[in-house]
Amino acid sequence: MTFYEEVGGHETFDRIVKVFYREVADDPVLRPMYPEEDLGPAADRLRWFFEQYWGGPSTYQEKRGHPRLRMRHVAFHVNPDARDRWLTHMRTALDEAQLSPMHDAIFWEYVDRAAHALVNTFEPTPAIGPDPQQRPDLGLSH
Repeated sequence: MTFYEEVGGHETFDRIVKVFYREVADDPVLRPMYPEEDLGPAADRLRWFFEQYWGGPSTYQEKRGHPRLRMRHVAFHVNPDARDRWLTHMRTALDEAQLSPMHDAIFWEYVDRAAHALVNTFEPTPAIGPDPQQRPDLGLSH
């Protein structure tokens, strides 16, 4: 059995990603990194990635090619603040998913390591105003 199957397959990954993006939607640092009004396309891509990584369907590969995580995130302002916020929201998602302690630890170890590896700047987070038209370019496509 794959990790994907052990934790409950598509339903589990869908729940994790939905909770994660529910949290991202209200995050003033991370939300501007997603240009779409609807976070659904970004959620699909993350779910496909997680499902494929953990032994589920290869939808990500079929639709997007090789993950190339560093390359796909280089245009974004991923500093320690953004990384920590991303991890906070992922922690919330995993807590709500209520995986077994072993599965939770395995999943967390991966996302924690990946999030640290994607940091590409130590510049402070740009000031973000309430007007989306005045937001800095944080690399607006995932």
